[in-house]
Amino acid sequence: MAERAHDVVIVGGGHNGLTAAAYLARAGLRVTVLERQDHVGGAAVSARAFAGVDARLSRYSYLVSLLPTRIVEDLGADVRLARRKFSSYTPDPATGGRRGLLIGPPSTFAAVGAAADEAGFDLFYQRTRLVTERLWPTLLQPLPTRAAARRLVAEDPDSAAAWHALIEEPIGTAITAAVRNDLVRGVMATDALIGTFARLDEQSLTQNICLLYHLIGGDWDVPIGGMGAVTGALAAAATDHGAEIVTGADVYRVHPDGSVHYRVDGQSRSAHARFVLVNVTPTVLAGLLGEPAPVSAPGAQLKVNLLLKRLPRLHDQTVAPEQAFGGTFHINETWSQLDTAYTRAADGAIPDPLPCEIYCHSLSDPSILSPQLRAAGAQTLTVFGLHTPHALVSGRDPDQIREQLTEAALASLNSVLAEPIQELLLTDRDGRPCVETKTTADLEGTLAMTAGNIFHGGLSWPFADDDDPLDTPARQWGVATDHERILLCGSGSRRGGAVSGIGGHNAAMAVLAGR
Repeated sequence: MAERAHDVVIVGGGHNGLTAAAYLARAGLRVTVLERQDHVGGAAVSARAFAGVDARLSRYSYLVSLLPTRIVEDLGADVRLARRKFSSYTPDPATGGRRGLLIGPPSTFAAVGAAADEAGFDLFYQRTRLVTERLWPTLLQPLPTRAAARRLVAEDPDSAAAWHALIEEPIGTAITAAVRNDLVRGVMATDALIGTFARLDEQSLTQNICLLYHLIGGDWDVPIGGMGAVTGALAAAATDHGAEIVTGADVYRVHPDGSVHYRVDGQSRSAHARFVLVNVTPTVLAGLLGEPAPVSAPGAQLKVNLLLKRLPRLHDQTVAPEQAFGGTFHINETWSQLDTAYTRAADGAIPDPLPCEIYCHSLSDPSILSPQLRAAGAQTLTVFGLHTPHALVSGRDPDQIREQLTEAALASLNSVLAEPIQELLLTDRDGRPCVETKTTADLEGTLAMTAGNIFHGGLSWPFADDDDPLDTPARQWGVATDHERILLCGSGSRRGGAVSGIGGHNAAMAVLAGR
């Protein structure tokens, strides 16, 4: 069944695809989004994950940092964010959690014997801002070259030193030079390891790129209404501007000439467009084109969603649970623990203890819970496990390894709490504990994220190499493929990754520049 011609067909209705659709439809182009699932949103969705329990959890992605205000304002999207009251809390595993580091205000460096590190901690982030604040505006501009980016940043000796520390040598060097305490070093290191399986001294600088993207957008905020509210607002903006969204559309073939073949309710259909934007991984795109799959970095994270009767008690009597869980709650993430966990995972074993961090969305946004749950004091927790590479999961019984990883995450959490987390779990209508775990295999199977990589593959610097050809709009905006009509518009684009909309914006700008 042939369909009418389009200006743009977008494969994948995640937040980036919706962002691109809204921009292009606003410019007057005929745009259709084809989404395989029966709903839009991709990884940025909210779900009532537990049967009979009225709580909307951000099932996969969890916080917003990289979504520029400009995109929200350009599209008229009703996206609302809540600022978390604290930055982080880290119980000291050496004391079983009886002392901990709260990064506030107030901050409690002295409580963990790290008073001398507070100044170095603050100075480290002051220096990184010399890089991130100058690079941040360029993410919505054509790619600068490395040399141009360095000229933009390195205006004086301090900023040149900051560029060198963040861009040119392993970030572990800068962290260990800034502070001496093992726990403080670990708190600083975790942003370099989210979804990234690396050591902090790796010469590839994979960890540096990850850290840069985690710092460049500023604060990490909670979306009001959950992640699904963000993509819902972007979908509404796209349709308001005239884009068509087709769910249940399973794309099975893309041709370099701009034709797209898909099925809806078992019926084959096709569409032809001047441009095809793909909000899928480069590996999935290669399959749609019938080409060899590129080398792709595997994912390395675990996500466990919990619904509790109340926040757990802490061994640390100087910090209230609302403070501890009001930001990022770090668990067994000291510098030495992170390094040991990497070694164990690289050898094929689940780290013990498993480095984790927790986000409590309901403290910042109670609206995701029903009035009854709020009145009862219920809270959500998202546990994000580090150093769980796809190799630990791939080829193993998915249910068994999911259970083992869940047990490892909960055991790690219990090691720093004053009471077992299992005793606080609510149950669903069938009497099952409210625990939902997503492994890299689950992301690959449900969301087609190759090897469970939340960034659609390895992250890249937000600038081009000095010898990269930047001779087409697609290359200038970092969204090019080997085919002129086909552009990346998701996390696999040059500056993709996270819930940002930047990949969608940049693909739309490339289309508008090249039409």
